[in-house]
Amino acid sequence: MQEIEIARADMAFRTREAYKTLRSNIEFSGNNIRIIAVTSCTPNEGKSEVSFELAMSIAENNNRVLLVDADLRKSVMREHFKSGRVRYGLSNYLVGRCTIDECICRTDQEGFDLIFSGPTTPTPSELLNSVQFDKLLEDARMDYDYIIIDTPPLGSVVDSAIIGRKCDGCVLVISSGSISYRFAQSVVTQLNKADCKILGCVLNKVQMNSGKGYYGKYYGKYYGKYYGNYYGYGEESK
Repeated sequence: MQEIEIARADMAFRTREAYKTLRSNIEFSGNNIRIIAVTSCTPNEGKSEVSFELAMSIAENNNRVLLVDADLRKSVMREHFKSGRVRYGLSNYLVGRCTIDECICRTDQEGFDLIFSGPTTPTPSELLNSVQFDKLLEDARMDYDYIIIDTPPLGSVVDSAIIGRKCDGCVLVISSGSISYRFAQSVVTQLNKADCKILGCVLNKVQMNSGKGYYGKYYGKYYGKYYGNYYGYGEESK
């Protein structure tokens, strides 16, 4: 097993509390909700950051967590890699170049392990729909309390739908003001067609000091001005 040290940025109090709320909502979703895909409608909505911080928050609550970077097309997860050596990733395992144990990275956060995406591949959808990926999830379910899977944006490629139907549930990350309601609804429809249980939605990149709406006034009054992220957990989609 590889060993690495991860880098974490300082977060504002309310952002950290929002992750704890998201963590609690997932934990309250049921004991059978353990493998969770995180996706978005388009790139740059912050899904990888949400995946990472959510996994870290769950691990900090005395759980064993595996974060799988399954964005085999354009991963940004290595931004959280501070030091150590990463030789193998998910794509290496899926093409038979290493074992599951060899592609897992043990981090300096207790209870938190990570699998990076690995080298890019011309056939990501086929690899994610393979028996090898199924076996990884099956083995991980036995060794970890939760498996968080960072997936590509569903509005761009079909990979997330492939992964979603193998998971116990999915969380959709939406950047505030960046996409239309109709586009978001079409992504939800795709997840439903894939028989993926939608656990809720994370509203990301909300401008908190505008003074508009309940949250802007509330947080502006009690926590001061701040441009940051607010992570709201919604009800399961019907």
